[in-house]
Amino acid sequence: MKAAIMGYGTIGSGVAKVLDTNKDVIEKRLGESIELKYILDLREFPDDPHADCFVKDYKEIAKDKEVKIVVETMGGVEPAFTFVKAMLESGKSVATSNKALVADKGAELMKIAEENNTNFVFEAAVGGGIPIIRTLTACLTGDVIEEISAICNGTTNYMLTNMEQFGSDYAEILAEAQRLGYAEKDPTADVEGYDSCRKIAILTSLISGKNVDFNDIPTEGISKISSTDFKYAKAMGRSIKLIAHSEKVGNTYCCRVAPFLVKPDNMLHHVAGVMNAVSVKGNMLGESMYYGAGAGALPTASAVVGDMVFLARNTDKHVKIGWTDEKLSLANTNEEKHRFFVRTSALQSNIENEFEEVEYSTLDLDEEVGFVTAEMTEAEFAERKAALGGIISVIRLY
Repeated sequence: MKAAIMGYGTIGSGVAKVLDTNKDVIEKRLGESIELKYILDLREFPDDPHADCFVKDYKEIAKDKEVKIVVETMGGVEPAFTFVKAMLESGKSVATSNKALVADKGAELMKIAEENNTNFVFEAAVGGGIPIIRTLTACLTGDVIEEISAICNGTTNYMLTNMEQFGSDYAEILAEAQRLGYAEKDPTADVEGYDSCRKIAILTSLISGKNVDFNDIPTEGISKISSTDFKYAKAMGRSIKLIAHSEKVGNTYCCRVAPFLVKPDNMLHHVAGVMNAVSVKGNMLGESMYYGAGAGALPTASAVVGDMVFLARNTDKHVKIGWTDEKLSLANTNEEKHRFFVRTSALQSNIENEFEEVEYSTLDLDEEVGFVTAEMTEAEFAERKAALGGIISVIRLY
């Protein structure tokens, strides 16, 4: 089985390494070997073991009828979309790790794949090496998925874990994460929650069967979380996690990405460092959790190669995933109910006047007070918060 890789960065080179290292076991399980014929990259790699495979024009791969499987690990929407579309239209199936591409163009590419009797798969686009996509599309097809809660960004989880354990401030731990290579030079996509937003949009599209626009999902990151927030969290016996959440509401889903205060009896409370986890609640199965390395060259490449084996088993046959290009109108998040932890400089009498029954969390800080509200809708909380004023920070309870 001849294959090609488009993009030879961290993940692309990792795919080549997995294919080389596990060549014998892949051949045994598949019944034939997977051989790299092309690697698309504008850079030169003269010392690479696959130096003779490199090409600079994607059309060279598209026109080669011998190549049946193409891996896209370039990142971004363009030119990845143009290249992947060309591969599908030329009768090749594609595996990608590119969540931006899947979140933005996934439904369109799956439609193109179906029209050309090929497949477009993306196990590595959510959760790195965690096998969550095929779990939802194959193993749990007998369930109605009622809820998904995910810690699906290793950068932010690493930062929050270290802020909790060592009392670090946000700026300090971000600099360390960048120094260690866990955070990009421009960390916006991670720390503002955009990466997690795209991933929960993909998962919700899969379980609903319709296309979820990630732009419709309210998204907050961790850039406003401070060491003081963690002191309050410790006093409450909770941890702060960036959670991407999707919950079934009638015939649709309600989605949100935000920091949450999580209790120790919740499985996500214990997910630390760069690890990721996805909690899934099915109407028959109940709750299950999928945990592992959410990033990194080899864990992500492992998921890509798993997709390659799947594609090799299904050449010249389209396998329906069930995600159409019909847009899903998400539930109104203003009607979503939570309890809220609030830090404010307002007087206690004003707090009780606006929020009535509250639970105080005291750190003996002169200029502020912390309290937890009763459960209420987002809309009601926004109204009461505006009337109170003096708000320093707000974190929802999970």
